[in-house]
Amino acid sequence: LWLKSEGGVLKGRTEEADLEALYSRAVTAFWDLQAGVRHDFRAGDKPAREWAAVGLKGLAPYRFDVDATAYVGTNGRPAARVKAEYEVLLTQRLILMPELEFNAYGRNDAARGLGSGLSDAGLALRLRYEIRREFAPYVGVRWTRKFGATADFARQGGEAVQDTQWVLGLRSWW
Repeated sequence: LWLKSEGGVLKGRTEEADLEALYSRAVTAFWDLQAGVRHDFRAGDKPAREWAAVGLKGLAPYRFDVDATAYVGTNGRPAARVKAEYEVLLTQRLILMPELEFNAYGRNDAARGLGSGLSDAGLALRLRYEIRREFAPYVGVRWTRKFGATADFARQGGEAVQDTQWVLGLRSWW
């Protein structure tokens, strides 16, 4: 069972948040097939959404960790997310991790401010310290950019099309 969650808070207000619960099954030595559900939480005036999810997670050549997931939402609304990250071991416990993420949607969703096609991309650089392998706080920076109709929705709502954020978090697994 994989539980994945992401979110953002600005000035005490939730900007976006989602939670995925996925069953994972190894299909080859380095790849897992995952299936489950995703819930996009209500954030401000944006409504909640539910999605069915299926994807692949694994280790690509040159030790790139890849996570590619396709989603189907209410009324057959399709979406996809692809993430790739790489771990650079500075010491046995101090790890630098660049990450690249792309999100795409099959249809416009004006209520959530999402346009069809490539919606947004993000590039992050995180530095984590593994107190234990299962428990690692991190700090970093993340740059995001919205594209196409998603950028148009953002402009109409008075939001920025690109953003740089400082991030602080905890990576944990059991």
